[in-house]
Amino acid sequence: MPFFTARTLTAALLLAPALALSAQPLSYPETTRGPVVDDYFGTQVADPYRWLEDVDAPATLAWVKAQQALATPLLQALPEQGALKKRLTELWNYERRSLPSFAGGQRFFARNDGLQNQPVLRVQRGAGRPKVLLDPNLLAADGTTALTGWEVSDDGRWLAYALAEAGSDWESIRFRSVASGKDSSDVLSRVKFSDIAWSNDGKGVLYSRYPDAPAGKPGANQTFDKLENHSLYYHRLGQPQAKDLLIHAPEQPTWFANGSFTEDGRYALVSVTQGSAEGNRLAIHDLRDAGQPQFESKPIAILGADFKSIFEPVGSTGAILYVLTTEGAPKKRVVAVDLARPQPQHWRVVVPEGEDVIDSVTHAGGQLLVKQLHDASSRLMRYALSGEALGEVALPGLGDVNAVEGKAGQADAYFQFTSFNRPASSYRLPMQSGKPVLEWSPRLPFKPEDYLTEQVFYSSKDGTRVPMFISYRKDLKKDGSTPTLLYGYGGFNISLTPTYSPQNLAWMERGGIYAQPNLRGGAEYGEAWHKAGTKAQKQNVFDDFAAAARYLIDQKYTSAKHLGIYGRSNGGLLVGATLNQHPELFAAGVPGVGVMDMLRFHQFTVGGAWRDDYGSSETAEGFAYLYPYSPVHNAKLGVAYPPTLTITADHDDRVVPGHSFKYAAAMQWANKDNPNPQLIRIEQRGGHGAGKPTAKKIEEVADVLAFLAHYTE
Repeated sequence: MPFFTARTLTAALLLAPALALSAQPLSYPETTRGPVVDDYFGTQVADPYRWLEDVDAPATLAWVKAQQALATPLLQALPEQGALKKRLTELWNYERRSLPSFAGGQRFFARNDGLQNQPVLRVQRGAGRPKVLLDPNLLAADGTTALTGWEVSDDGRWLAYALAEAGSDWESIRFRSVASGKDSSDVLSRVKFSDIAWSNDGKGVLYSRYPDAPAGKPGANQTFDKLENHSLYYHRLGQPQAKDLLIHAPEQPTWFANGSFTEDGRYALVSVTQGSAEGNRLAIHDLRDAGQPQFESKPIAILGADFKSIFEPVGSTGAILYVLTTEGAPKKRVVAVDLARPQPQHWRVVVPEGEDVIDSVTHAGGQLLVKQLHDASSRLMRYALSGEALGEVALPGLGDVNAVEGKAGQADAYFQFTSFNRPASSYRLPMQSGKPVLEWSPRLPFKPEDYLTEQVFYSSKDGTRVPMFISYRKDLKKDGSTPTLLYGYGGFNISLTPTYSPQNLAWMERGGIYAQPNLRGGAEYGEAWHKAGTKAQKQNVFDDFAAAARYLIDQKYTSAKHLGIYGRSNGGLLVGATLNQHPELFAAGVPGVGVMDMLRFHQFTVGGAWRDDYGSSETAEGFAYLYPYSPVHNAKLGVAYPPTLTITADHDDRVVPGHSFKYAAAMQWANKDNPNPQLIRIEQRGGHGAGKPTAKKIEEVADVLAFLAHYTE
């Protein structure tokens, strides 16, 4: 039986534009409901769209084509789309720069002049004019080859850089001579979720990779490989990858290993994590001769052997290693570990745990530069290595320090500061004075002073106090009629801070409100806040999000018929689950690249690593709390769900597109008699979001905002 008829596809092609403003139910592509039923601990669970998990199958490809034929003309016909795309193009057309990195007397930084699809890596020698070192825009006509990481050797002679194609997380690492601009013959493949760290002699790098693909499997089909046995290697320039030295292979197939060197090159640091679990194990290897790394010896110290705490190396002086840890400090502290006596009883506290969680620490200018989160906005503090507090660095206002660069032997550190109405500006920070100097700020096609941000606190279902940022134009009238975009995430120990986005600015320019709550599951208040939004406590995250919506409605910022929600990845799960649970609260929803099948997420690519946040249907306990909120399994026939635009991409190998395919199919089935559209937007040659070309970003955002604007205004 065919999944689609020619008549169905033709109808979608011909009628879609006319239906854009129709109050009649859409004629969705016919999607076969298969007979698959699974038994979970005595509960029979139907999985009628299992066939959509095979994203390369002819039937699935035909389904994708039919869905695109339906959604694309509908989105383009929205009256708000054209003006939004034009304004988004203008708002995106501003210069963006990374912070500088210094090596061999040279300054390296990435720059996007505005509408370039990918940033261009440049090198500057002294006061000379910066020169292009690597331009990824020349590597693919559609801009889908992205520079996803780069590191320069300490002597400034070699650039190691990672490229990814079409949005995939798979990378290849190459090496370029800084002087000549030419690549060596070295190419490292099967790389994913890898840091790059140069050895002190500048002759090789630590990197992480997966094993070779099974014999006979074409390399082009590796996109959706199941990921196991992530391992750390050392590659020496000029040698084939097959001769790379295996440094560490984790004991369990779903664990990860990454490596780094101390700045003086004396020690190699190997960090092993158990999937998404907070804790890690840090092994320290004494290389003895920094100019000729020796990895044969066993580690001289292991911190966190039980994986119960975080151990992040910050820097070192001689045999003293400075480490950011949650050991004995759920909101983190910095300790000095004497590698001759690495046991906890010998640690010296340098930066104690405080009321605010420590987000990151940089060893710069012989000091520690400590970024803290105070109710999800940044504070920057300086500490001497002795532990003496040297004071707070003055920041421009409420916002986020979204990047920090510095070295122990470098007098100046650098940081970027951003907020909801200001793109990132770069500051130089002389570590001795602690007084930041604005080094660079972009010219903007709008007036930041026309917008303001307030932070409010509201009560969730269980009484928990949750913060939320609310941004809008100064001329806002709180009468309950303002279109509002509520954005959330709530998971994986990730904080949502006040950062700039052309997307959000475009929304506010139209008179809309942008609201961003700091849901449980994030890192805003430390380990306890994260754990309160995981596994059996995941419902807290959805409750926090729904409570944010009710607060906005109760306080007359907006009303249910003007409120749209949006989230990506784990935030896509958040939107899907919340739409299913509270359809009456929202006018529209956009779940992007979401984890939608909570019973099978662990079976695809890197999904098995998410068990620490989500749990797993492999256990009776996990099934009992996952099944009631799994978006794919909770779309109920006959419920009047609000208009929904599901977003995914054909090369998303982090959250595989089958999640969104199945969710969209379930929502179309549940809403077949409901005039509210249930559409899916499927990006071609796109991935989870990292490295997406500027042109594709603008196109997607124009569709998202036009959809939300149309149904919330």
